[in-house]
Amino acid sequence: MDGIHDLGGMDGFGAVAPEVDEPRFHERWEGRAFAASMTMGAAGLWNIDVGRYGIERLAPVVYLSSSYYERWLRRLELLLVEYGLVDQDELTNGQSATVGRDLPRGPFTTERVPAVRQRGSFTREPQAPRRFAEGQRVRTRNDHPTSHTRLPRYVRGRVGVVERLHDAQVFPDSVVDGTGEDPQWLYTVRFDGTELWGADAEPGTTVSVDAFEPYLEALR
Repeated sequence: MDGIHDLGGMDGFGAVAPEVDEPRFHERWEGRAFAASMTMGAAGLWNIDVGRYGIERLAPVVYLSSSYYERWLRRLELLLVEYGLVDQDELTNGQSATVGRDLPRGPFTTERVPAVRQRGSFTREPQAPRRFAEGQRVRTRNDHPTSHTRLPRYVRGRVGVVERLHDAQVFPDSVVDGTGEDPQWLYTVRFDGTELWGADAEPGTTVSVDAFEPYLEALR
């Protein structure tokens, strides 16, 4: 999806200024927003890709005017409404008006916290042989999907070299589209800075991006 969230390679946002000894959370509500997001992620109604797409769908003015955890909270509210767990009036009033739904994985308890903190595997059995090999030159597809994609906009239509092979993984694009996991081979592709930014690139710069096989084309 093309949107303001895809900031890689964009100009005009100023230098990154890391905060010295930055705390994990600046406000107590941020920790609560994080915990609520992790809890609902563990409920089994949606996965990490659907969650990412929720943030991508925030309006540009909302995205740019929100802090990191405000985006998490707005995404959570969006998904809770879409999946029928609450309605907008309940969010606005801060009170439940209906009986709660049973969750796919049952009640969330403190005993389940250690298991929830362990991220599950997205590795799956491949559906076809690999198309690309390590060291092969490839071009990324210059697509502009209206839904979710994991290919950054600034590397689309660019030539790179496959530098690492990974197992077949759940394909985020198809999960968000509702067409299933559709496992695809995953590669790490290295791009020269001049390929991405031309003569303005810092000398010797390279960028490595993990890219699924449908994002890539063989060079003839």
